[in-house]
Amino acid sequence: MDMNKAFFLKAEDHTPTWHLIDATGKVVGRLASDIAILLRGKQDPSFTPHTDGGDYVVVINADKLILTGDKLTGKEYVWYTGWRSGQKRATPREKMARNPEFVLQHSVEGMLPKNKIARQQIRRLKIYMGNEHPHKAQIETSAAAAL
Repeated sequence: MDMNKAFFLKAEDHTPTWHLIDATGKVVGRLASDIAILLRGKQDPSFTPHTDGGDYVVVINADKLILTGDKLTGKEYVWYTGWRSGQKRATPREKMARNPEFVLQHSVEGMLPKNKIARQQIRRLKIYMGNEHPHKAQIETSAAAAL
């Protein structure tokens, strides 16, 4: 390889690995930043920003995440339904009771760039509430790394 040329990884040259992360007792923000790094592929020395060189991430026990401080009741998720007077609000406690995966998914999405590559990367994030997941075959063949 010529020393005067920069190396850029092509998407077809990358083979993604699968990572299994147990979220029991982990803080949401710190876990989300680690997941975002794995999804983007920034842990790899051949990271190229304009290609999709990230890995698959399987998170188990998402219902046992921890929110620090006053975020469980003080933070609010706000969205608009599209109808008149349709602005809705919910605290993380309400969201965790209804859909525990939402809190982690939303925080990881906020840490990824806002472009087409990030939409491909977020599809590689698999979040499950219990210990069981359907990706055991992929994780056994790949080098499973727990954070």
